[in-house]
Amino acid sequence: MNEIERYLAKAANKDTVRVGEDITIRVDTVAAHDVTAPMAIHQFADIETDKVFDPNKVMLVLDHVFPAPTVQARKNHCQMAAFAKQYGVRYFGKGEGVIHQLLAEKGNLARGSVLVAADSHTCTAGAYGVLAFGVGSTEAAAAMATGTLDIEVPPVQLIQLDGVLQPGVYAKDIVLYLVGKFGTDGFTDQGIIFAGSWVKNATLAEKMTISNMTIEMGAMLSYFSELDDVGPVALTHRFDVSTFVPVAACPHSPGNVKPLSEVAGTPITQVVVGSCTNGRLSDMRDVAAVFAKARVHPEVTCVVVPASAEVADAMDKEGLTKIIRDAGATVTNPGCGPCYGGHMGLVSSTDTVASTTNRNFSGRMGATDAKVYLVSPRAAAEAAVAGTLVVPGTIMPLEGE
Repeated sequence: MNEIERYLAKAANKDTVRVGEDITIRVDTVAAHDVTAPMAIHQFADIETDKVFDPNKVMLVLDHVFPAPTVQARKNHCQMAAFAKQYGVRYFGKGEGVIHQLLAEKGNLARGSVLVAADSHTCTAGAYGVLAFGVGSTEAAAAMATGTLDIEVPPVQLIQLDGVLQPGVYAKDIVLYLVGKFGTDGFTDQGIIFAGSWVKNATLAEKMTISNMTIEMGAMLSYFSELDDVGPVALTHRFDVSTFVPVAACPHSPGNVKPLSEVAGTPITQVVVGSCTNGRLSDMRDVAAVFAKARVHPEVTCVVVPASAEVADAMDKEGLTKIIRDAGATVTNPGCGPCYGGHMGLVSSTDTVASTTNRNFSGRMGATDAKVYLVSPRAAAEAAVAGTLVVPGTIMPLEGE
């Protein structure tokens, strides 16, 4: 068995599992946010039980539309608070941050743990070795009640990343390249194991950026290994990341990826830095490095969204928040912000956006005919200054050059 299969077998209390086998696995944490939790709570009420399987292993998070921009959003928040109080589950209702960042900071999930969360980007937790399943609200409700999940064992492919990134190339460029190469359905209902020399030296933040966007290739599971031999897999794909260049996912798909140099010069009107893909402290440092020496272009709106209160606190302590604000950008409260198209940075039909988020589908951030380019935080910050898409290093020299 490969590494994913070994952990699935353990969670199913079996000696072995095989591809295509239907199994029931034990769940270590169940989570939902303010878009998916209300439906899960409604479904939970239909289950004949008076308790969740373990209050300490259920997390509810306000992150998508907080503070509430509508009356209905506030009703949803109140419903979640009441459920948390009734069943004693863990509740993050004070703007603590994006669910996936909070799971990394406060989830206490060990390697090989099983996470079930009602959000498609639950795969982010694969960065630290968690088997993380993104599910619908109905499945989340059932998991809250039973502490189990029924799955079919997926085929698993290995992506081996070796080498060292060149200056101006980041983890975001790696994952965008992969989505562009394999397409948005290249790994549908399959697992991906990441390994290789680059993976061994990568930071948690870098691995989270990549793991987060594996759903954009259709993957069921993403898993970052620490082993030299992950076991037998269906296919192996090897890449030398030292050959990678800065890229952008162009409108209107994460799979429409081109070298950033080919779209450089495209005028932009808004920049968004943040989300569960690129809202971590290292991302904010990349942005502040640019804004410490240059201001946001007068015709650009730049919105910076920390992924959590912990990230925001660290930004304050390092002076990054002041640098970013003084440069003419707006730093919002932690959360999902404009990524989801819920509030704080929606766009009109005349907008062209450089964003560090994970999706650029038509209408994702507002108007259906707005154009969204997905890029790294450094590329986004330099675009904010230039007023156009640019290759990192255009506005100011890169470290290592």
